[in-house]
Amino acid sequence: MLGIQILALIFCFGGIGAVIAATASNEWKVTSRATSVITATWVFQGLWMNCAGNALGAFHCRPHFTIFRLEGYIQACRGLMIAAVSLGFFGSIFAMVGMKCTKVGGSDQTKAKVACLAGMIFILSGLCSMTGCSLYANRITSEFFDPTFIAQKYELGAALFIGWAGASLCIIGGSIFCFSIAENSKSPRMGYTYNGATSVMSSRTKVHNSAADFKSPKGPPKHFDKNAYV
Repeated sequence: MLGIQILALIFCFGGIGAVIAATASNEWKVTSRATSVITATWVFQGLWMNCAGNALGAFHCRPHFTIFRLEGYIQACRGLMIAAVSLGFFGSIFAMVGMKCTKVGGSDQTKAKVACLAGMIFILSGLCSMTGCSLYANRITSEFFDPTFIAQKYELGAALFIGWAGASLCIIGGSIFCFSIAENSKSPRMGYTYNGATSVMSSRTKVHNSAADFKSPKGPPKHFDKNAYV
C-alpha cells in the first residue's frame, strides 16, 4: 500500500513538472519546413512570447505585451495551463498529508480520504492540461490543412507533447491515489484454529468474543445434587 502511494506521488510530481515546463516553453508551434521559403530561418511561438532563430544560432524573442490583442484560444490555453499548475500545487500538499508514511493527517481513515481528495485534484489538473494542449493543437492542425489559409502555417511544437505526457502522468497518479481509499477501508483479518480446522475471523468479531468471554464466569460450572436439600 505504501509503495503504491509513493509510486503515485512520483507520477504526479513528474506530471506537474512536465506541465510547468510545457507552460513556460516557447515551442508550442513552429514554422512548417514544407512551406518555409527560407529554410535557414524558423519561427516558434508559445503562450507568452514569439521567437525567431536561424541556423547560425541567433535567437530573438518578443513577449506578448498585452492580452487584449491575443487570440481567444491562446488566452484560453493560458488559463487552462495556469489552472493545471495551481491544482497540481494544492494536490501535492494534500498528497503529502494523506500518505501513510507521513505523521500528519489524523487516523488512517482520514488520511485515506485526504489521499483520495488529492487524487481527484491531480486528475482535474491533468484534464486541464490535456484540454489546453488539445485546443492549441486543434487550431494548428485546422490551419495547416485548410487550403484557404494563406498565412504562415505551423506544426506541432515539442511543448504540446510534453504537456500531454504530463497530463497523462497526473491522471494516472491521481487515479492510484483515488483507489487507495478502497485499500484502507478493508478491515484487517486474522486466523484462528478450532478443532483442528483453520478458519478466519475479523478483528471486530474477535474483540466482541473477547468481551463476551470477559463477562462469562471463568470457573468450572457448579453441579448440584438434586437430593442435597431433601
